[in-house]
Amino acid sequence: MKKLNDRALKRLDARLLLAKPIERFTPPPRGWIRAIRDCLGMSGAQLGKRIGVAQQTIRAFELSEENGTIQLQTLRRVAQALGGKLVYAIVPDTSLEDMIRNRAREIALEALTRVSHTMRLEDQATSRSDLEARIDDYIRNELRDRDLWGEA
Repeated sequence: MKKLNDRALKRLDARLLLAKPIERFTPPPRGWIRAIRDCLGMSGAQLGKRIGVAQQTIRAFELSEENGTIQLQTLRRVAQALGGKLVYAIVPDTSLEDMIRNRAREIALEALTRVSHTMRLEDQATSRSDLEARIDDYIRNELRDRDLWGEA
């Protein structure tokens, strides 16, 4: 496996863990812009004036947020005008460490399955615990400098 910065990986995993559960960040039905603007009692015209755009442009921003097509730069401007900051992240389903471990295991298992098939044909099948040890050895010795995400 390519050399990874374990400290940076652990730090980023810890930061991403703070974003879970991600359901907390599910946008309101009409989007964050509209929800915050409404809660502040601010009209579209008033928000538009703070940003320097027409009320119709604010409506277009709100619709594009609802549709998932709004640009980050636009959200930053609106967030600032609403007295806040835009925060976004890519939050993996599992930890980054688990993703790397699972990918390495997947590659090792694929390579060793081909060998195991040949060994079974020659009546030299190995046990499940032996296979696990061989997977660990393969990851340690064969994948050490390999790019896990490139073509096999």
